[in-house]
Amino acid sequence: QVQLVESGGGLVQPGGSLRLSCAASGVFFSLSDMAWYRQPPGKERELVASITGGGRTNYPDSVKGRFAISRDHAKKTIFLQMNGLKPEDTAVYYCNQQYGGNYYWGQGTQVIVSS
Repeated sequence: QVQLVESGGGLVQPGGSLRLSCAASGVFFSLSDMAWYRQPPGKERELVASITGGGRTNYPDSVKGRFAISRDHAKKTIFLQMNGLKPEDTAVYYCNQQYGGNYYWGQGTQVIVSS
């Protein structure tokens, strides 16, 4: 049974920073590709950052240079450091785990970027 629990969202001013965390349960964390997705209001869910079990990362151009994904295998946790936040980063952010052809999702954490 895989459970993903996100935390760290909130309200932040433009230009500010937030750090999201996602705590995972289950025995396959180290073998899993992990990712952060987001769903802005009225829009489809989109990939924000991904990291393989070996630590290789990938970002879309919209967040490259501003966001950084990392993982702690011992704590079974991934992080998303978000700097230089913009109003268009406002969304519900979801943690995702991929293993054995299965996708698992957290419940999401709200990020609002507004002055």
